Amino acid sequence: MSTPSFSSCCLRSFAWDGTPSGRESTLVSNPAYITGTNPSAAVLYIHDALGWKFTNARLLADHFAKEANVAVYMPDFFGGEVLDAKKILAGKWTDPALDLVGFAKRNAREVREKEIFEAARELRGKYKKVGTVGYCFGGWGVLRLGAKEHEPPLVDCVVCAHPSWAKNEDFDNYGSVPIQIISPEVDRQFPDEMKVHAFKKLVSDNGVPVAWVHFPAVEHGCMTKGDESVTGEREAMVRGKDAAVGWFKQWLSG
Repeated sequence: MSTPSFSSCCLRSFAWDGTPSGRESTLVSNPAYITGTNPSAAVLYIHDALGWKFTNARLLADHFAKEANVAVYMPDFFGGEVLDAKKILAGKWTDPALDLVGFAKRNAREVREKEIFEAARELRGKYKKVGTVGYCFGGWGVLRLGAKEHEPPLVDCVVCAHPSWAKNEDFDNYGSVPIQIISPEVDRQFPDEMKVHAFKKLVSDNGVPVAWVHFPAVEHGCMTKGDESVTGEREAMVRGKDAAVGWFKQWLSG
Protein backbone atom coordinates (compact mmCIF):
# COMPACT_ATOMS: atom_id res chain seq x y z
CA MET A 1 0.00 0.00 0.00
CA SER A 2 1.46 3.34 -1.01
CA THR A 3 1.61 6.32 1.28
CA PRO A 4 -0.72 9.13 0.14
CA SER A 5 0.86 12.46 -0.66
CA PHE A 6 -0.29 15.82 0.69
CA SER A 7 0.27 19.41 -0.23
CA SER A 8 2.47 21.58 1.96
CA CYS A 9 -0.58 23.52 3.13
CA CYS A 10 -1.54 20.49 5.25
CA LEU A 11 1.51 21.02 7.42
CA ARG A 12 1.20 24.79 7.53
CA SER A 13 -2.29 24.46 9.00
CA PHE A 14 -0.91 23.26 12.34
CA ALA A 15 1.05 25.40 14.81
CA TRP A 16 3.95 22.95 15.16
CA ASP A 17 6.32 25.35 16.88
CA GLY A 18 3.67 27.49 18.46
CA THR A 19 3.15 28.37 22.10
CA PRO A 20 -0.04 27.03 23.72
CA SER A 21 -2.46 29.88 24.28
CA GLY A 22 -4.60 28.45 27.09
CA ARG A 23 -4.28 28.58 30.83
CA GLU A 24 -3.81 26.18 33.71
CA SER A 25 -6.57 25.84 36.27
CA THR A 26 -8.55 22.90 37.69
CA LEU A 27 -11.51 20.73 36.74
CA VAL A 28 -13.10 19.08 39.75
CA SER A 29 -9.92 18.41 41.78
CA ASN A 30 -7.58 17.78 38.84
CA PRO A 31 -5.12 20.31 37.42
CA ALA A 32 -6.26 21.10 33.88
CA TYR A 33 -5.23 22.91 30.72
CA ILE A 34 -8.15 25.06 29.55
CA THR A 35 -8.46 26.87 26.24
CA GLY A 36 -11.33 28.52 24.40
CA THR A 37 -14.16 30.68 25.65
CA ASN A 38 -17.43 29.30 24.25
CA PRO A 39 -19.93 29.40 27.15
CA SER A 40 -22.24 26.81 25.58
CA ALA A 41 -20.05 24.00 24.20
CA ALA A 42 -17.08 22.21 25.74
CA VAL A 43 -14.80 19.28 24.95
CA LEU A 44 -13.17 17.02 27.54
CA TYR A 45 -9.75 16.04 26.14
CA ILE A 46 -8.33 12.83 27.67
CA HIS A 47 -4.60 12.79 26.99
CA ASP A 48 -2.30 9.94 25.99
CA ALA A 49 0.75 8.61 27.85
CA LEU A 50 2.62 11.86 27.22
CA GLY A 51 0.28 13.59 29.63
CA TRP A 52 -1.53 16.89 29.92
CA LYS A 53 1.57 19.09 29.58
CA PHE A 54 2.77 17.63 26.27
CA THR A 55 3.04 20.59 23.90
CA ASN A 56 1.42 18.90 20.90
CA ALA A 57 -1.57 17.93 23.04
CA ARG A 58 -2.03 21.52 24.17
CA LEU A 59 -1.65 22.81 20.63
CA LEU A 60 -4.28 20.29 19.50
CA ALA A 61 -6.58 21.58 22.23
CA ASP A 62 -5.97 25.14 21.01
CA HIS A 63 -6.84 24.15 17.45
CA PHE A 64 -10.06 22.46 18.59
CA ALA A 65 -11.03 25.53 20.61
CA LYS A 66 -10.43 27.92 17.73
CA GLU A 67 -11.59 25.86 14.76
CA ALA A 68 -14.63 24.16 16.35
CA ASN A 69 -15.49 27.10 18.63
CA VAL A 70 -15.51 25.12 21.87
CA ALA A 71 -13.98 25.41 25.31
CA VAL A 72 -11.49 22.58 25.78
CA TYR A 73 -10.52 21.06 29.12
CA MET A 74 -7.57 18.68 29.41
CA PRO A 75 -7.19 17.51 33.02
CA ASP A 76 -4.21 15.63 34.40
CA PHE A 77 -5.39 12.03 34.75
CA PHE A 78 -1.99 10.70 35.89
CA GLY A 79 -1.96 12.13 39.41
CA GLY A 80 0.95 14.45 38.70
CA GLU A 81 3.14 11.70 37.26
CA VAL A 82 5.00 12.61 34.07
CA LEU A 83 6.74 10.07 31.84
CA ASP A 84 9.96 10.87 29.99
CA ALA A 85 8.65 12.25 26.71
CA LYS A 86 11.97 11.78 24.89
CA LYS A 87 12.04 8.07 25.69
CA ILE A 88 8.41 7.62 24.64
CA LEU A 89 8.86 9.52 21.38
CA ALA A 90 11.92 7.40 20.69
CA GLY A 91 9.88 4.23 21.27
CA LYS A 92 11.97 3.07 24.25
CA TRP A 93 9.00 1.39 25.93
CA THR A 94 11.11 -1.28 27.64
CA ASP A 95 13.49 1.21 29.25
CA PRO A 96 13.38 0.37 32.97
CA ALA A 97 13.57 4.08 33.80
CA LEU A 98 10.04 4.50 32.42
CA ASP A 99 8.62 1.83 34.75
CA LEU A 100 5.66 1.28 32.47
CA VAL A 101 4.47 -1.70 34.50
CA GLY A 102 4.20 0.42 37.64
CA PHE A 103 2.80 3.33 35.66
CA ALA A 104 0.06 1.12 34.20
CA LYS A 105 -0.92 -0.08 37.67
CA ARG A 106 -1.00 3.41 39.13
CA ASN A 107 -3.14 4.68 36.26
CA ALA A 108 -5.23 1.61 35.48
CA ARG A 109 -8.77 1.89 34.19
CA GLU A 110 -10.28 1.14 37.57
CA VAL A 111 -8.08 3.83 39.15
CA ARG A 112 -8.85 6.68 36.71
CA GLU A 113 -12.38 5.93 35.51
CA LYS A 114 -14.08 7.71 38.41
CA GLU A 115 -12.04 10.88 37.81
CA ILE A 116 -12.96 10.85 34.12
CA PHE A 117 -16.66 10.45 34.87
CA GLU A 118 -16.54 13.24 37.46
CA ALA A 119 -14.84 15.59 34.99
CA ALA A 120 -17.52 14.92 32.38
CA ARG A 121 -20.30 15.44 34.91
CA GLU A 122 -18.76 18.77 35.95
CA LEU A 123 -18.77 19.98 32.35
CA ARG A 124 -22.26 18.63 31.76
CA GLY A 125 -23.46 20.85 34.59
CA LYS A 126 -21.87 23.96 33.06
CA TYR A 127 -22.39 23.61 29.31
CA LYS A 128 -25.31 23.00 26.98
CA LYS A 129 -23.26 20.65 24.77
CA VAL A 130 -20.29 18.48 25.80
CA GLY A 131 -18.03 16.39 23.58
CA THR A 132 -14.96 14.33 24.35
CA VAL A 133 -11.79 13.27 22.56
CA GLY A 134 -9.28 10.68 23.72
CA TYR A 135 -5.96 9.49 22.34
CA CYS A 136 -4.27 6.18 23.27
CA PHE A 137 -4.84 6.02 27.08
CA GLY A 138 -7.71 8.43 26.56
CA GLY A 139 -9.34 6.12 24.00
CA TRP A 140 -10.77 3.68 26.51
CA GLY A 141 -11.86 6.63 28.62
CA VAL A 142 -14.03 8.22 25.92
CA LEU A 143 -15.56 4.83 25.12
CA ARG A 144 -16.61 4.58 28.75
CA LEU A 145 -18.05 8.10 28.65
CA GLY A 146 -20.26 6.98 25.76
CA ALA A 147 -21.43 3.79 27.51
CA LYS A 148 -25.14 2.99 27.67
CA GLU A 149 -25.03 2.92 31.49
CA HIS A 150 -25.07 6.73 31.54
CA GLU A 151 -28.64 7.95 31.31
CA PRO A 152 -28.93 10.69 30.35
CA PRO A 153 -25.64 10.56 28.40
CA LEU A 154 -22.61 12.28 29.90
CA VAL A 155 -21.50 13.58 26.49
CA ASP A 156 -23.07 14.50 23.16
CA CYS A 157 -20.31 13.16 20.91
CA VAL A 158 -17.12 11.12 21.12
CA VAL A 159 -13.84 11.11 19.18
CA CYS A 160 -11.79 7.98 19.89
CA ALA A 161 -8.28 7.98 18.40
CA HIS A 162 -6.06 4.85 18.36
CA PRO A 163 -7.32 3.62 21.76
CA SER A 164 -5.18 1.65 24.20
CA TRP A 165 -6.53 -0.66 26.92
CA ALA A 166 -9.86 -0.90 25.09
CA LYS A 167 -11.89 -4.11 25.39
CA ASN A 168 -14.52 -5.70 23.18
CA GLU A 169 -16.93 -5.05 26.04
CA ASP A 170 -16.43 -1.31 25.60
CA PHE A 171 -18.07 -1.62 22.19
CA ASP A 172 -20.64 -4.18 23.36
CA ASN A 173 -21.81 -1.74 26.05
CA TYR A 174 -21.57 1.45 24.03
CA GLY A 175 -24.67 3.64 23.99
CA SER A 176 -26.25 5.99 21.48
CA VAL A 177 -23.68 8.81 21.52
CA PRO A 178 -22.37 9.68 18.02
CA ILE A 179 -18.78 8.44 17.74
CA GLN A 180 -15.87 9.06 15.43
CA ILE A 181 -13.10 6.45 15.32
CA ILE A 182 -9.69 7.72 14.17
CA SER A 183 -7.77 4.60 13.24
CA PRO A 184 -4.19 4.25 11.95
CA GLU A 185 -3.57 1.14 9.86
CA VAL A 186 -0.76 -0.22 12.06
CA ASP A 187 -1.96 -0.52 15.63
CA ARG A 188 -1.17 -3.40 17.98
CA GLN A 189 -3.21 -1.70 20.71
CA PHE A 190 -6.30 -1.63 18.47
CA PRO A 191 -5.78 -4.73 16.27
CA ASP A 192 -7.81 -5.60 13.20
CA GLU A 193 -9.89 -8.17 15.06
CA MET A 194 -11.03 -5.55 17.56
CA LYS A 195 -11.63 -3.04 14.78
CA VAL A 196 -13.97 -5.49 13.05
CA HIS A 197 -15.75 -6.21 16.33
CA ALA A 198 -16.09 -2.48 17.06
CA PHE A 199 -17.46 -1.71 13.61
CA LYS A 200 -20.02 -4.53 13.80
CA LYS A 201 -21.21 -3.54 17.26
CA LEU A 202 -21.40 0.19 16.58
CA VAL A 203 -22.82 0.08 13.07
CA SER A 204 -24.67 -3.22 12.57
CA ASP A 205 -25.88 -3.99 16.09
CA ASN A 206 -26.18 -0.58 17.71
CA GLY A 207 -26.90 1.71 14.79
CA VAL A 208 -25.17 4.63 16.48
CA PRO A 209 -23.98 7.47 14.18
CA VAL A 210 -20.38 6.51 13.31
CA ALA A 211 -17.59 8.13 11.31
CA TRP A 212 -14.70 5.70 10.80
CA VAL A 213 -11.59 7.51 9.60
CA HIS A 214 -8.88 5.12 8.39
CA PHE A 215 -5.27 6.28 7.99
CA PRO A 216 -3.13 3.96 5.83
CA ALA A 217 0.60 3.44 6.35
CA VAL A 218 0.87 5.16 9.74
CA GLU A 219 1.15 3.73 13.24
CA HIS A 220 -0.44 3.95 16.67
CA GLY A 221 0.33 7.24 18.37
CA CYS A 222 0.72 9.28 15.19
CA MET A 223 -2.23 11.53 15.96
CA THR A 224 -0.44 13.31 18.79
CA LYS A 225 3.26 12.70 18.09
CA GLY A 226 3.34 14.11 14.56
CA ASP A 227 6.97 13.00 14.20
CA GLU A 228 8.53 14.86 11.27
CA SER A 229 11.06 12.04 10.78
CA VAL A 230 8.32 9.46 10.11
CA THR A 231 6.90 9.54 6.61
CA GLY A 232 3.29 10.68 6.57
CA GLU A 233 2.94 11.08 10.33
CA ARG A 234 2.68 14.85 10.49
CA GLU A 235 0.19 14.90 7.65
CA ALA A 236 -1.88 12.23 9.40
CA MET A 237 -1.92 14.22 12.63
CA VAL A 238 -3.22 17.29 10.82
CA ARG A 239 -5.88 15.26 8.98
CA GLY A 240 -6.88 13.64 12.26
CA LYS A 241 -7.23 17.06 13.83
CA ASP A 242 -9.37 18.23 10.93
CA ALA A 243 -11.61 15.14 11.19
CA ALA A 244 -12.18 15.75 14.91
CA VAL A 245 -12.94 19.43 14.32
CA GLY A 246 -15.56 18.47 11.74
CA TRP A 247 -17.17 16.01 14.16
CA PHE A 248 -17.33 18.60 16.93
CA LYS A 249 -18.87 21.15 14.57
CA GLN A 250 -21.51 18.64 13.53
CA TRP A 251 -22.62 17.62 17.01
CA LEU A 252 -21.79 20.55 19.32
CA SER A 253 -22.96 23.52 17.31
CA GLY A 254 -26.26 25.23 18.02
